[in-house]
Amino acid sequence: MSTNKPMPVPTEISAPFWDGLKSGRLTIQRCNSCGHWIFYPRRHCDKCWSHDVAWHDVSGAGSLYTYTLTRIPTLPDFADEMPQALAVVELDEGVRINTTLVGLAEDEIKVGMRLKPVFDTVKGDGTTLLRFTGVDKTFTPKRPDAPAAEAAPETPAVAVIKVPVGDEAAMRALVSESFTAWSNEVVVDQALIDEFARLSGDDYWIHTDPDKARKMGPFGGTIAHGALVQVLQSRLKIPLGFEVTGFTNMVNYGSDRLRFPSPVPAGARIHARARVKSVERLKSGTQLVLEVHTHVVGAERPSVINDLVILYM
Repeated sequence: MSTNKPMPVPTEISAPFWDGLKSGRLTIQRCNSCGHWIFYPRRHCDKCWSHDVAWHDVSGAGSLYTYTLTRIPTLPDFADEMPQALAVVELDEGVRINTTLVGLAEDEIKVGMRLKPVFDTVKGDGTTLLRFTGVDKTFTPKRPDAPAAEAAPETPAVAVIKVPVGDEAAMRALVSESFTAWSNEVVVDQALIDEFARLSGDDYWIHTDPDKARKMGPFGGTIAHGALVQVLQSRLKIPLGFEVTGFTNMVNYGSDRLRFPSPVPAGARIHARARVKSVERLKSGTQLVLEVHTHVVGAERPSVINDLVILYM
């Protein structure tokens, strides 16, 4: 999960609500004068205007009042959550809460369905968001301190064909407009970005200063160096489905095209897919151009486009 996602900032009035979520409780206000339940947190009852309000724990049981599915992230940091099910849930106490639905397939979401709360701890300091899922669902949020999976999901198994480099027709048959399946996933966290900055000498604040990047940067936080994301392609196991055989040497000639169309926020997961763009017979050997696209998981637009030139001799 990206570490740049905007998080709630508790105020004096709302702090009991956020503190309750940290301990796995949903607590909302009730007016002692008229019995009216209140949400969002405030100093007075919005029905009788009394200031005699108190906090009470509630079960969180409720029904789906309305929802919408979003497929384009408002920030790059939310790409790993697409599509998001943004919802308004009406608790049995009568208040309505803006939230997100988790653990539900799109065709399972129905207005009026019964829901239960999910306490999703999203930061190491205990910051917890209130989400909801179906009453018949078991959904366990991943804790932020859980080890990051380097290969989740696993690279899909595909049949690998062996293509002799001397078989010109077979080599040219590898050219395709279609991309492979996705590779494994790699987490690009702040520690990795900082280490790359140390090794490369590129310690510009947009990469290395989270506080300044949040306040002054255009992306809401730090982002990975484009060159770092390109280098990480070596850790992404793309299921090409073929293996070139019969050559003596293989040389990486570099790139015909290298572009960085969109940022990779700190904490994001990346994966890649590829296609053979061209195959050409040269005096020195057979040249294959592999077009590799690296994306933030869930993002439609690639973060790196690399036309990798490989010469088989």
